[in-house]
Amino acid sequence: MINQYVFIINFSSLYDLLDEIKENLSFKLIKCENENDFSQNSNLDKKNSLIISKSIPKLLLKKNLTEKNYLTLDFPLSLIKILELINIRLIKLRFNYQSKINIKGYVLDLNSKNFSKNDLNLKLTEKEIEIILYLNETKTKHNVLDLQKNIWGYAPDMETHTVETHIYRLRKKINNKFNVEDFILSHENGYFIE
Repeated sequence: MINQYVFIINFSSLYDLLDEIKENLSFKLIKCENENDFSQNSNLDKKNSLIISKSIPKLLLKKNLTEKNYLTLDFPLSLIKILELINIRLIKLRFNYQSKINIKGYVLDLNSKNFSKNDLNLKLTEKEIEIILYLNETKTKHNVLDLQKNIWGYAPDMETHTVETHIYRLRKKINNKFNVEDFILSHENGYFIE
């Protein structure tokens, strides 16, 4: 659901090594020749990404990144140790990232499955979280068939009212807690979050 990237800046030998096993990695690997090359990848979520370079990049401050986004490797290290260090740092970044996802003035904490605004808190189920994230991610209207396929994995010709039931219950739950009826909107073309 949440893509994480490892940017390797000006460190071709490490990139080549990891590129050989990229099918087995839980993150996406991106090679950058220099800091300018890194800056050009502006459409990627860098706050949830890791940077590996031979020297600490000056761009950390420019891109609103912290030292948590940077990994220093003291060689010699085994490949297993390198992967362990990368994965531990990515887990920490993902945990922090997932603890505060802002959606329409609300905070969704994927770690605690808590949905909140001001001092009001609402526990959500895994499926409710998936629905909210999916509707918020694309900012388009999603019809029942689309939601069946992408949230539940159902075949398009399967007769079910699962989507309508879940959306109805989720909207009611949000309305009861926050007194809002327009968090998840419906239209003849489908459901959406503005």
